[in-house]
Amino acid sequence: MSGGLIFLGIIFLVVMLSFVTVQQGTVAVITVFGKFRRIMRPGLNMRIPFIEHIFKRISYQNRSMDLKFQAITLDQANVYFTAMLLYSVVNQDSQTMENVAFKFMDDRNFMQALIRSVEGAVRAFVATKKQSEILQLRTEIILHVKEQLDIQLEGWGYHLLDLQINDITFDEVIIKSMAQVVASNNLKAAAENEGQALLITKTKAAEAEGNAIKISAEAERQAAQMRGQGVALFREEVARGMATAAKEMETANLDASYILFSMWTDAIKHFAEYGKGNTIFLDGSSNNYQRTMQQLMSTLQGFDKGDEFGQNKK
Repeated sequence: MSGGLIFLGIIFLVVMLSFVTVQQGTVAVITVFGKFRRIMRPGLNMRIPFIEHIFKRISYQNRSMDLKFQAITLDQANVYFTAMLLYSVVNQDSQTMENVAFKFMDDRNFMQALIRSVEGAVRAFVATKKQSEILQLRTEIILHVKEQLDIQLEGWGYHLLDLQINDITFDEVIIKSMAQVVASNNLKAAAENEGQALLITKTKAAEAEGNAIKISAEAERQAAQMRGQGVALFREEVARGMATAAKEMETANLDASYILFSMWTDAIKHFAEYGKGNTIFLDGSSNNYQRTMQQLMSTLQGFDKGDEFGQNKK
């Protein structure tokens, strides 16, 4: 009776060991006497107890890790990278899972190889570029790394999904110098803009001043022309009036010196009226009066000669 219970117990144990549950997102690698045999997919699976052994459970979900490393540019500047690496198993095929399970001794060695491969690819690219170009080549660095590692990682059973370079920094001295370059460029741009604005302002002011001068000069020219025309007309009218008065005096048999005396006294009256308090000195002696009258008579004779001119003009 006891032997039957033992036999039933052994059968129950064998049956229990024959069923294996594989969790979702993982694959179980089965070996027989240390040699790869097959894989078990998620769900309930069966195996041969004591012969088929679960060597490793491999996750085919996406995995990520943070990287921090340093590179040197072509002009010997230190560049510090902070990146995030996203990778996964290529697929769930038996060959892929065999590569994942047996290419490396353990996950630690795989992670070390993956990190060093990424760092090497980035450093090889950065070494061909200058420090001033690195910040503009973020996308090119990522594409270069993926191009270099895709074939290599596929041989390991993995695929590089994405490499995100989160931060690129330089030595403190370089950062300060870059900030100074940016500041100086901004100052230069500001000075150029200010100079252009000042040039435009002064140009417009000069144009306005020039236009004002032109307008003022034109107005002055027209005013001078009008003044000259006024003076000419005044002189013409004076000459015509004096000629007419002289002719009338001659017709009336009067002395023409009376007209000159009247003009002289009117002139003195005008001086006194509009002199605004200024002192006018006149020589009132008989000799000066005679000399003045002679000068006025000579002027009148000139008007008599110009009478024909006045008549022709009429």
